[in-house]
Amino acid sequence: MQEDFHYYATYTAALIAGYSHEESLTIAYSANFVDCCTATFLASIKAPVSAATTQTNAELADARTDLQGLQNITRIWSSFHFLPYDLHANPGKKNILYKHKYRLICNTNGPLLSETIRLVKGKGLVAAGLAMHVLADTWAHRYFAGTPSMVINNTDAHFFEVIDEGEGYSTRPVHFIHKPGAKDDLENAYFINSVYQMSENSIMNLGHGRAGHLPDYSYIRYKYLPAWNEYREILKDNPSDHLHAFAQMVYALKYLKGNHGEFEREKYDWESIAPYRGQIDAIFAKRQPDDSADWKALGEEISCKEIPAFDISRYKDEYKSADIKEKDETYIGRFIMAALAQKSMVTGHIFNSGNPLAGISVDPDKNGLKGIPAYFKLIEYNVKNEEIELFDTDDPVE
Repeated sequence: MQEDFHYYATYTAALIAGYSHEESLTIAYSANFVDCCTATFLASIKAPVSAATTQTNAELADARTDLQGLQNITRIWSSFHFLPYDLHANPGKKNILYKHKYRLICNTNGPLLSETIRLVKGKGLVAAGLAMHVLADTWAHRYFAGTPSMVINNTDAHFFEVIDEGEGYSTRPVHFIHKPGAKDDLENAYFINSVYQMSENSIMNLGHGRAGHLPDYSYIRYKYLPAWNEYREILKDNPSDHLHAFAQMVYALKYLKGNHGEFEREKYDWESIAPYRGQIDAIFAKRQPDDSADWKALGEEISCKEIPAFDISRYKDEYKSADIKEKDETYIGRFIMAALAQKSMVTGHIFNSGNPLAGISVDPDKNGLKGIPAYFKLIEYNVKNEEIELFDTDDPVE
């Protein structure tokens, strides 16, 4: 999903769940910041780059594709954007590397979703927002994996848009082209995607790069033949999936607020969103690449407050000027600790399932990571003892 859903729709979901305007902005900012918190950004404010929750195109272009490089990529994308559904799935008589990648395929309502939501319970609004990003992306990114894999993530010519004609559906071919800098042509079904690479581990085969931004668009329905599904056709209904994501966010945010005793998967707060259902359905049905203006209008209608534009630099100075002992209490400091906890949790489950593709993680609670000062001490210890490869980290902060 994109800023329209992660920022504006998440703000609206938080309002409906009972949070105030300011609380909803805090949650929404964190949800969208997941798509901005790169190692480059963190290095610019002298923060732990291991807390990166995404990678820029430039970082990916320079990324190594040996085992250690692939592990770093997988830690980031599987933890925050393509949450694995079944780490013990059995795809049949396949080789072990295929099984490892197959088990990282993202889908909705898996056990790791419950872990993600419960992990942030009682951890504050910033952590809640991060979890909402992960939840939402399970709906948009389902059927793709957060690790480079041609066999899992590739698309081919059998890819069709399914168009609602009112009394039935029609189909038309979807065309993917690699043309950096160009825009998607929604009217003629031409979408910009990553360049075709036969290499299984090419960065071009990460996530839904081969399908471009199409999986993030709320209006579209499409069907295709993924190789991992034994070339059986899959229908993806984005309007329905985005609606379920929104209703599930409202339910999850109410749980984090204390309205529910337990978080249960496959629970959606249809009742709370019912008064706005017509407007929400209309947003999802509109054929456009960005729903930000419509979500902003709905959110402001509900709160009677202005939603400021997302600004990646909003909390930089607060973090940079804070004393090392005070960084935990800054907005970015709280985001960093939530990101490290999420990445460690997901990576730990992947590793403990017998899958080496995300490497080894460090459990913050079991290893004394009580805050950013302690985290820097652990990095310093690892550098001196040359044990970086055992720690869930990118290059150490200088």
